[in-house]
Amino acid sequence: MCVCELRPRTSGAALGPLGGGVPLESLHHPVMASSVSVLLRPGAAPAAPKPKLAGGKSGVDVWRERRWRKGRDCRDHQDDQENGAQHGSLLKCLAMALELSAPASDVLLKSGSASLPVCVSTVSTGTLPPPSEWFQLAGHPDCFAPAGPGRIWKKVGDCTEKLAYDALSTDPALRGLVPRYHGSVTYRDHTFIELQDLLHGFVDPHVIDVKMGTRTFLESEVDNPTARADLYQKMVALDASAPTPEEHAAQAVTKVRYMQFREQQSSTHFLGFRVDGMKERGLPPRASDLRKVANRQEVVARMANFLGGRKDVQRRLHSRLCDMRARIEQSAFFRTHEVIGCSIFMLYDDRQVGAWLIDFAKTVPVPEHCTLDHRTPWTPGNREEGFLFGLDNLIQVLDDA
Repeated sequence: MCVCELRPRTSGAALGPLGGGVPLESLHHPVMASSVSVLLRPGAAPAAPKPKLAGGKSGVDVWRERRWRKGRDCRDHQDDQENGAQHGSLLKCLAMALELSAPASDVLLKSGSASLPVCVSTVSTGTLPPPSEWFQLAGHPDCFAPAGPGRIWKKVGDCTEKLAYDALSTDPALRGLVPRYHGSVTYRDHTFIELQDLLHGFVDPHVIDVKMGTRTFLESEVDNPTARADLYQKMVALDASAPTPEEHAAQAVTKVRYMQFREQQSSTHFLGFRVDGMKERGLPPRASDLRKVANRQEVVARMANFLGGRKDVQRRLHSRLCDMRARIEQSAFFRTHEVIGCSIFMLYDDRQVGAWLIDFAKTVPVPEHCTLDHRTPWTPGNREEGFLFGLDNLIQVLDDA
């Protein structure tokens, strides 16, 4: 029995990624073939050199090469048969480890997806955070899943948000204000858009989701007279006395009725924004108790709680929001789109501060003859939603906090 040691021909080699004193790239260099020394047991005599054949190879070398080729061919045949099952098992383990939702897991487990190698490699290198570090402040559950380092998949119900991101990505005024958009994928009749993960690079951050606008429903929803039982249940959960006797009897309310009720329950109707969710360091996300904050003093107190006395964060967020407002005022996209249900997502940790525009599932273009200023009060038909009115007030509340 002998032990082989690989030694570089030149001295002073820098430490490689494996920490063994040999650069990783040199392991495949032709020089290394002649740099193998055999270390024998103490007292053992060195072996006599093997006779060389024509071409510089010994008989043993030729025999070993043939043996290796034959074994490789057998292994390749076996790998072809087992590769599919092994690949699927690995990805299933990955999905369970990340605790992904079922819809997005289908994309992860899709055989042959171009994104799969990225997902597998990021887990093996430890760049994805553990499942406990992924959280959702607001919106529909089971709509998000990690897609790789710095990216997420978001399930979309129709093409509205995809079209919005297509248009947003071409507006230079909004560059850097929205998550980077990496396209979309359709699988099993579901569409997913791939976006920048805004939490990537932050360590246990403070996070707040602020829903913008004085109107949070589309004008097209005003014409929908269908009463819904799920909206009635949501209304009762917030205020059992809110439904009328007729609504109690039917146990259903229309979307417009529920949306107007929600706006009256929060700061939406007088400030043009509401806090939809918040997460403080080391604590789980909060949402249900924040949406009923209905006076300015409470909103300022919530914002102060989010800032945690960090004046540096307050200054940087103020600068970011003022820049955001100026660029939105110059944006061709905002002039020609009704922006409903959009949020400003703000977060910070010990090193970084960020604020972005998110949620464009209800952002739709207006007719060609129409342009919006996002400050004019809404009346049926004018398509205004008060986004900039809300941003004006949000900046003032941030200053007061």
